[in-house]
Amino acid sequence: MRYTIKMGTSPGEQPLFNIGVITRVTGVPVATLRAWEQRYGFPQSTRTPGGHRLYSEREIERLQWVKSQIERGMKTGQAISALLRLEHAGTLPPLLPALKSTEDQPLPNLDALAQLLLATLAAHDLEGADRMMGEMLAFCSPEELALGVMLPVLSGIGNKWADGDMDVATEHLASGFLRQRLMMWLVTGPPTRPVKPVVMACAPGEWHEGSLLLLGVLLRRRGWPVSYLGQAVPLPDLAAFVRQAGTSLLVLVAMTEEPARALLEWPLYLPEAESTGTPTVAYGGAIYVREPAWLQKTPGLFLGTTIEAGLATIEALLSR
Repeated sequence: MRYTIKMGTSPGEQPLFNIGVITRVTGVPVATLRAWEQRYGFPQSTRTPGGHRLYSEREIERLQWVKSQIERGMKTGQAISALLRLEHAGTLPPLLPALKSTEDQPLPNLDALAQLLLATLAAHDLEGADRMMGEMLAFCSPEELALGVMLPVLSGIGNKWADGDMDVATEHLASGFLRQRLMMWLVTGPPTRPVKPVVMACAPGEWHEGSLLLLGVLLRRRGWPVSYLGQAVPLPDLAAFVRQAGTSLLVLVAMTEEPARALLEWPLYLPEAESTGTPTVAYGGAIYVREPAWLQKTPGLFLGTTIEAGLATIEALLSR
């Protein structure tokens, strides 16, 4: 008999954890999890584009409850059936705190984890990096990891490349690993608010998208819809997309001088935005922090000197 558990969309019910994390947290072997899923449809999982299973925190809690009943002598099918009956009746007591940090199990040091992840990626150990990400998700939210780990790692990758301590191939490998995880979070966030999406794009000639993608993930995790266009978007194509999408906010990023110079011309392609302020055109990036003189030249709204400041500015605009 196959049982179905309805997956919700609250933060605890978002599919974030891979099967390795589930095994370590619950103690249920991978082979057993797969057998239960095939026979009972439990625990429920979603699949990444690469076919890997992802589970929610709520599903981990259900697994722990079922395992506890089996250890008391129930058969597997009976335990799963009992779980569903109690959930349907609304009489199931609070489930075990599967992934909550406690005084005995504090959150790990994010700075140390960032340094370790950077070293792991620099050594081309993608399996080790993948294990690290899974284990960190057992204790931290995607938002905490994005700001506390992935942002410093992205910065570290850029610094190593600039200093000649990391070759281009390794830089692409490490950045690509992080990009894949961020893109997954960008498409698996909570239900979006009923507003038009924020359009996000890199300036023409700008290929460094890490900070923009991370900002998009943070917005998406807070329920704001995002249309992420990515690297080096030509201004004519960007303008056509913005008109079609009907967005109220366009976010652009430039990290170096050449893309920043290209951004000076956006009013030629979106004259209505310059004259009416709709949509709002906002921009940010390292060049504006490093060389503030660009702020006097660039039309539009500067988001701020940090991702946190940019996030606060965008949410203030969207909340109006």
